[in-house]
Amino acid sequence: MTDPRIRAATPDDLDDVLAFWKTAAEGTSISDDRDGVERLVDRDPGALILAERAGGPVGTVIAGFDGWRCHLYRLAVHPAHRRQGIGGALLTAAEERFARLGGRRADAMVLTRNETGQRAWRAAGYSSEEQWRRWVKPLTGF
Repeated sequence: MTDPRIRAATPDDLDDVLAFWKTAAEGTSISDDRDGVERLVDRDPGALILAERAGGPVGTVIAGFDGWRCHLYRLAVHPAHRRQGIGGALLTAAEERFARLGGRRADAMVLTRNETGQRAWRAAGYSSEEQWRRWVKPLTGF
């Protein structure tokens, strides 16, 4: 099997990415829709990174940098393409992006029930910080 092509997503990729996430990603968020992902790509064109084969996505990662912190979201690999180095290639692309932007530490949000994801992040050199809790509030009604 050929190595996937790793590249930044464009607005033309968004429908394919959203369909891909329904198959390959764990869980959803309030911003996992066309409008939310379109805003991401418009605001930070290099943040959504794709791995593709035969023109379609087989993996994604969002490498968001706010000027201070490096955040990783939506690391997902299609079930039929897992254990082929795609996740590692996406993380390398994300980490290289962060380094170019001046980032010094990357973090990732991983669902506690996502044991496959937990193993993948651990294998990539990330460690859990159990002392932290994530606090969220949907911003609606404004």
